[in-house]
Amino acid sequence: MPLHQGPRKPDERPASVNPFYGEANPAVEMTEAPPKHRLPDGPLPPTAAAQLVHDELMLDGNSRLNLATFVTTWMEPQAGVLMNECRDKNMIDKDEYPRTAELEKRCVAMLADLWNAPDPSAAVGCSTTGSSEACMLAGMALKRRWTRRNADRYPGRDARPNLVMGVNVQVCWEKFCNFWEVEARQVPMEGDRYHLDPQAAAELCDENTIGVVGILGSTFDGSYEPIAELCAALDALQERTGLDIPVHVDGASGAMVAPFLDPDLVWDFRLPRVASVNTSGHKYGLVYPGVGWALWRDADALPEELVFRVNYLGGDMPTFALNFSRPGAQVVAQYYTFLRLGREGYRMVQQTTRDVAGGLAERVEALGDFRLLTRGDELPVFAFTTGPDVSAYDVFDVSRRMRENGWLLPAYTFPPNREDLSVLRVVCRNGFSSDLAELFLEDLNRLLPELRRQPHPLTRDRQAATGFHH
Repeated sequence: MPLHQGPRKPDERPASVNPFYGEANPAVEMTEAPPKHRLPDGPLPPTAAAQLVHDELMLDGNSRLNLATFVTTWMEPQAGVLMNECRDKNMIDKDEYPRTAELEKRCVAMLADLWNAPDPSAAVGCSTTGSSEACMLAGMALKRRWTRRNADRYPGRDARPNLVMGVNVQVCWEKFCNFWEVEARQVPMEGDRYHLDPQAAAELCDENTIGVVGILGSTFDGSYEPIAELCAALDALQERTGLDIPVHVDGASGAMVAPFLDPDLVWDFRLPRVASVNTSGHKYGLVYPGVGWALWRDADALPEELVFRVNYLGGDMPTFALNFSRPGAQVVAQYYTFLRLGREGYRMVQQTTRDVAGGLAERVEALGDFRLLTRGDELPVFAFTTGPDVSAYDVFDVSRRMRENGWLLPAYTFPPNREDLSVLRVVCRNGFSSDLAELFLEDLNRLLPELRRQPHPLTRDRQAATGFHH
């Protein structure tokens, strides 16, 4: 979450209040509005408090038009009812809410089967608040396994653990390395390769490498990293050097797409070197935020000393988490969605989303002003930039102008060694229909004549031009 500070110069103006918010006599009851940055002296009527909050939230963007987020923005009303019934259940209270705990256990078993664990009954897993927590847990397991193997020299001056990954990883991996004192070794982008290169990753590994992270669905452009080739490169490294380095697959998005649309793609526990996998239930798992999942191949992949057995409210409960209390609503919604859709339902939803992405990408390319980097044929996501002959405007101008029509279209610069490349990215999700895609294209096409007439790109401060990064 963002780290917030109080305003440097507090806004002393009270919240604006409509006299009609008063429940009995509005002219008398609402003469004094509540402050913004300190607790009010007394209570407000519930209708007045709700209306104040509602009015301010109207200024947020429309989540359904947010093409930056991977997070689910639509679920069926029945799922909302179930979530509402479970929002007061604390997931950590396994004894008090045994059926909620059972649904969590079933979800883990379903994912173990979906990701081809050698023995799904032996796979170990848990729900999390999202993929960021799941990645932290997976990284902790990698480090602890490495620490065990190197107990004779760690801690020590020359034994600093490192984690190898592409420069395109989500920021949670950089956080993990910072928080748990692990050196981040990143493979840069080169040319038209916008994610990790297997051989380059293997060359960064040494006796202090705790693991390599492969991304099944890069947030920068929607492409899959070649997990099988990565494992093959590490197999060859082991043959040469004896180094046995595990792989974690960050499938925040792709682990809920590839099993249904790319069943022949080998990326999961079918590869013996893959020790763990995570995904976001609240992305292409089709559940409102926030829920994630972390699974390990078997109990050996998750060191037992990381699992706490808590005597909590009269029960012995094994738990592996960074968070403790959290609502059971999202886990219940995940089980509902698994039950509701099944394999064929997920395949149909994800295929429709990929079709929308691919069709929209082709039509954006046909406009003539843009060059596609990806086409939405892996994740339902595509990235594009302005063509070589376009000089009157840049991607930041496009993002700013599309926002005027309600579209939240991210524009950002790629990381090393492609800082020269600035792109726009469209994330297609369930609920972003072909009709909405048509409206998006109409708005973009309507803006192009104005953009082409600009004397030059108008964005002076790119950092201020967009709040999106990846």
